Amino acid sequence: MKKLWDFAWEQYRKHEEGINYLIFGFLAFVLNYVLYFVFASMMQMHYMLATAVSWVLTVVFAYWTNRTFVFKSQNKDVQSLGREFVAFIGARVATEVLELAMMFVMVDVADLNEYISKLICQVIVILANYFLSKLWIFKEKK
Repeated sequence: MKKLWDFAWEQYRKHEEGINYLIFGFLAFVLNYVLYFVFASMMQMHYMLATAVSWVLTVVFAYWTNRTFVFKSQNKDVQSLGREFVAFIGARVATEVLELAMMFVMVDVADLNEYISKLICQVIVILANYFLSKLWIFKEKK
C-alpha cells in the first residue's frame, strides 16, 4: 500500500498544476452548474440571465482558486495584482461571451436541451480558461 501511495504522490507532484486545475475546475463547474440550475429552475430565471449570474459568482471562486492553488501566483504588489485580476476577468468575460453565444446557438437555433447544452459549453469554457490562464494570466515571469 505504501508503494501505491508513494507512486500516486510522485505523480501528483509531477503533474500538480494540471491535477489542481482539474480539481478546482471541476469544483467551479459544479458550482456554476448548481447555481445555473437554482437560478433557471427554482427561481425561474431566463436561461441567459441564469447563465450570466452563475458566471459572476463562479468567476470569483475561480480567481481565488487559480491564483492560490493552481498557478500559485507570487504577485504581491498592488500593481501586479491589479494587472493579474484585470487579465483574469478579461479572459473570463471573453469565455463567457463565447458561452452565451454557444448557448444561444444550441438552445435557440438548434433547439437542443438547455441543460445538455450548458454541460457542453462548460467543458469548452474550462479548457479555454486553462489555456488563457496558463499562457497569459499566471505565466511564470522569467
